Amino acid sequence: MDAVNDAANDTAGSDGAGGGSLRNHAGPREQREDAAGSDGAGGGSLRNHDGPSPEREPSRLYPRVTSFRSRRGALTATQQQSWERMWPRIGREVSDEPLDAAAWFGRTAPLIIEIGCGTGTATAAMAKAEPQFDLIGIEVYKPGLAQLVQRIEREGIENIRLLRGDAVDVLEHMIAEDSLAGVRVFFPDPWPKARHHKRRLLQPATMTLIASRLQRGGIVHVATDHAGYAEHIAEVGAGEPQLVGLNEATGGDAEHPGTDTVIGLERPVTKFESKAHRAGSAITEFIWGKI
Repeated sequence: MDAVNDAANDTAGSDGAGGGSLRNHAGPREQREDAAGSDGAGGGSLRNHDGPSPEREPSRLYPRVTSFRSRRGALTATQQQSWERMWPRIGREVSDEPLDAAAWFGRTAPLIIEIGCGTGTATAAMAKAEPQFDLIGIEVYKPGLAQLVQRIEREGIENIRLLRGDAVDVLEHMIAEDSLAGVRVFFPDPWPKARHHKRRLLQPATMTLIASRLQRGGIVHVATDHAGYAEHIAEVGAGEPQLVGLNEATGGDAEHPGTDTVIGLERPVTKFESKAHRAGSAITEFIWGKI
């Protein structure tokens, strides 16, 4: 854990409300906006948009009702410069084209996906602590990705690639079955209002999709600070027959969590998580393995 936290803390700039989530890049829940995205990388809006504008192609960022919130945001001049240097090599937009990870990374290594990598605090730290793995971060918020792109360039991190768009679309179209060593989902948006629960990422169908992309023995690692969402996640995970619990929260062995896991389970404590601890919010961690 010390190595992971050291890597997380060894960075310039802020991780916003905590890197590595579908919501953390947006700041406090009360301040997040359901705005249409128009940051120059595909435009588009939330998935319930009535249809594409006649002047442009439909966006692949928000093709249907989403688990994430779209936000406007512009890059700084230095972020834009780093983006232009790095994105053609390490980043891609979501597409229907199956992903050839070995060609993209230039090597064959166990592959981990992090859904909602935010500004990348956890992403970068865990990639540096686990150079034997390749890691793909998925995020929709371009300024958050731009912070991670800057860090990748500044620190010379070679085992991270980035996809901009909807993670469900990525899993459905770009990732082969039985191909992943792990999937990480740290602090997804809890959508606390009952009428918004349908927007939560971790629904039964999504969990089945995630499990189908894992190789046997692959890991699903989830963390949340929202008690209501934790109950929902526990129920969804327990109902997925492809997965078995590996820690106390998932009904596994609390003394030996993830003994035979193929990926590391230690993650850095981000600024967001520290803030949650100070506010008295309990962090619930879920670890499942594919049977």
